[in-house]
Amino acid sequence: MVKHFPNAFRQTGLLEHLQELNLDGLVICGMMTHICVDATTRAAADLGYPIRLAADACATRALAYGETKVPRQSVQAAFLAAL
Repeated sequence: MVKHFPNAFRQTGLLEHLQELNLDGLVICGMMTHICVDATTRAAADLGYPIRLAADACATRALAYGETKVPRQSVQAAFLAAL
């Protein structure tokens, strides 16, 4: 599967594949918690999947907003808390 968007369900065959497997929930992990993990987790929840987020198998990077620097640990904690 090739993915071109942060949401792994968008314009991929992921949903159809998962439906064929008849799963009753998903475990999500990955890179860029603040982008791809966030978008995919929220999309999966919108699609009705119960989610388990493997927080210790996710990672992100430091961000900046104007002059404010946000360390990666703070970015990670904020997004995991929101999910």
